[in-house]
Amino acid sequence: MKKAFKIGKPFFEIGLKTYLYGEEAVALAVEADRLCEKYGVDIIFSAQYTDIELVSKATKSIKVFAQHMDPVYPGRGVGAVLPEALKAAGAVGVLLNHAEKPLTMEVLAQSIQRADEVGLATLVCAGSSLEGAEIACLNPDMILAESPALIGKGSRGPQDMEEIAKINHAIRQVNLDMPILHGAGITDEKDVYEIIRAGADATGSTSGIMKAEKPFEMMEKMIASVAEAWKKREKEKECQ
Repeated sequence: MKKAFKIGKPFFEIGLKTYLYGEEAVALAVEADRLCEKYGVDIIFSAQYTDIELVSKATKSIKVFAQHMDPVYPGRGVGAVLPEALKAAGAVGVLLNHAEKPLTMEVLAQSIQRADEVGLATLVCAGSSLEGAEIACLNPDMILAESPALIGKGSRGPQDMEEIAKINHAIRQVNLDMPILHGAGITDEKDVYEIIRAGADATGSTSGIMKAEKPFEMMEKMIASVAEAWKKREKEKECQ
């Protein structure tokens, strides 16, 4: 059963990893919820498993995702993350195949199928245009294209920006309508603006927000830049 998941373009993903949990994670989620409504930008908020219920109850506009799940069914499987449990806790989707939690194509295909069965949207990471095209064949809801070399430590250069068009082309040769998020190496609102202007449907940040001197302020700057860059792109299309 493929779920009826809808996300507007542009959108933004905030991945907490293990930087925040509990009350601090909920506070950031509430602020993200406000920014989602203020700027008209859909926000995916990837929380710790233990915070999914707290975050989902405290917010109304952001899309709460789990950071991973396993393609298991109710029954045996100590330590596994059950898709049904994520759904019951309030998650609407799941992040899969992150560079810090890689999956084989076989397990990834099983995971996407299980997510579909329970009604969880899938945001699947790809480290290259080739992997992105291969993943597109599995029909996830969205693809997150990011270079492992940039995650948490890199900074984007001109070559990385040029890769956006190449990756988009490779994926859309397989699935024309696939929403594509380009991430990694996002340090500030300028990076966000440039990535959206370069053709991304979305972008996102973890360390750029979490390590900022004022995380709430940086998050707002990034969301505002998403909206501004998208508006500029759409205006240019109208003039063509």
